Amino acid sequence: MLKYLISAKRGRAKNLLLIKLLPKQEMLFFVYVLGSQRKNDRRTYVGWTTDIERRLQRHNTGLGAKSTRGRKWILLYSERCKTRSAAMSREWYIKRDRAFRATLRGAIRPD
Repeated sequence: MLKYLISAKRGRAKNLLLIKLLPKQEMLFFVYVLGSQRKNDRRTYVGWTTDIERRLQRHNTGLGAKSTRGRKWILLYSERCKTRSAAMSREWYIKRDRAFRATLRGAIRPD
């Protein structure tokens, strides 16, 4: 269904414009868990983003969160959320779910 907006410039009826409003493109939000191993030290990192591939690349080049710098990270888990708020809420929940993160940590394989 197309929507239209009629606007008047300077209040003159002869200057009415018919503007086609395109459907709002739905933005995607993701919650993700990264994993890293250095010797016997396995770590996970939880975050949210709109572009998982770009975010993983930033973490691996040292431009991500300070706690992820200097390590090689792999994507262990991700889920899509409808809103930014939902992604942030889910991130908060996953950060506190120690059993889930421990399960994911166990899936990290040595290089």
